[in-house]
Amino acid sequence: MTDNRERSWAEPYKIKMVEPVQMISREEREKAIKEAGYNTFLLRSRDVYIDLLTDSGTSAMSDRQWAGMMMGDEAYAGSENFYHLEEAIQKYYGYDHVVPTHQGRGAEHMISQLMIDDGDFVPGNMYFTTTKLHQELAGGTFVDVIIDEAHDPENEHPFKANVDLNKLEDLIKEKGPDKIPYVSIATSVNMAGGQPISMSNLKEVRELTNRYDIPIIHDMTRVAENAYFIKQREEGYGDTPVKDIVHEICSLTDGATMSAKKDALVNIGGFLALNDEELFRKAQNMVVVYEGLHTYGGMAGRDMEALAIGITESVDEDHIRARVGQVQYLGEKLIDMGVPVVRPIGSHGVFLNAKKILPHLSQDELPAQTLAAELYLDAGIRSMERGVVSAGRDPETGKHNYPDLELVRLTIPRRVYTQAHMDVVAESVEAVYQQREDITGLAFDYEPEYLRFFQSRFKKR
Repeated sequence: MTDNRERSWAEPYKIKMVEPVQMISREEREKAIKEAGYNTFLLRSRDVYIDLLTDSGTSAMSDRQWAGMMMGDEAYAGSENFYHLEEAIQKYYGYDHVVPTHQGRGAEHMISQLMIDDGDFVPGNMYFTTTKLHQELAGGTFVDVIIDEAHDPENEHPFKANVDLNKLEDLIKEKGPDKIPYVSIATSVNMAGGQPISMSNLKEVRELTNRYDIPIIHDMTRVAENAYFIKQREEGYGDTPVKDIVHEICSLTDGATMSAKKDALVNIGGFLALNDEELFRKAQNMVVVYEGLHTYGGMAGRDMEALAIGITESVDEDHIRARVGQVQYLGEKLIDMGVPVVRPIGSHGVFLNAKKILPHLSQDELPAQTLAAELYLDAGIRSMERGVVSAGRDPETGKHNYPDLELVRLTIPRRVYTQAHMDVVAESVEAVYQQREDITGLAFDYEPEYLRFFQSRFKKR
């Protein structure tokens, strides 16, 4: 007789090395967060118990990746590991040309400088902090053309990263195709809560941009996670391997920036991938100025080898199912506890709705930054603000940008934590939620010019 009950699942790996962590006392945590100016980025790692600040560069590499590190060819020119990396990118992503960089920011810088002129407009499916800044520094203006549902944390739309085609075409007609250097399309949109774009929507964007001869540049940092959601949610893809969905997504774009510190399971590295040979030659020339020779960019040979292997592992069905599954596990626990979170649960983290958790705090009182500090105080959990602090200031008026989404991101590193860690996190969030009415806000004490969420310091109001 077949047992049809839903069975528990386990991570598709065994642990062969451990890194000890410790919970410091409440008194020590109070001292640490105050010294950090209530900014979780400024905490020392040794003072953190469960680190959910980011999934960028924090994943655990596999035994095969560590073995590959020992095969690093550290030749200054023509490293064998570069050709392994190039082959993996061409095989799994389908782009013709590769320029390695130290991380995604290096690729964002190059594509912005190469393609954007003063006065240009760059439409995209929601901003990302570093991407938007590089576009602005190159003289462009980012324009959000994501569907309205993405700005509503409670909306259950399965593909909240979809582009609003009317918004996009209206912008093209208003500004003219010559003022649109490219459309910036992210898979698994971070600031919306790790939300995916559908294949059907991406095909429609491709058809529209082809009519106006506008390229699509793909922020492919979490493309495998997006592909997994397409497999789960989009009609016609249920039996398609994730690796084939990834390849199809990339085939609908003209180039990509990649922070390999996420999907591709390495601690450092990235690349710019392009199909246009003339643009590729310019990028090759630029990388020598800003990063390193065109066959290593900003990476050592051993890092390129680990990345080549990580690309292969990132599209493994068992891996991606468990990776996204752990995020879903935490999200569902919090929903069951009644905690307001962005829905549906995204790919790389659970996003707490700070506006709804702390409704008595205005955005000028920085509710998401406050909530992140409170989670650290409760159980040594480090999370990240994604709200008014991350949104920065309007470059023309100097006033705060006030996004609809005021979120705290609980970002899950890949292959690092167990379900027991997720239980601890959920219980801590619940405890903070229960005492939410007693929480007071924060104010800026120090604010840097760029990407202020990294280094700002705050004080109690």
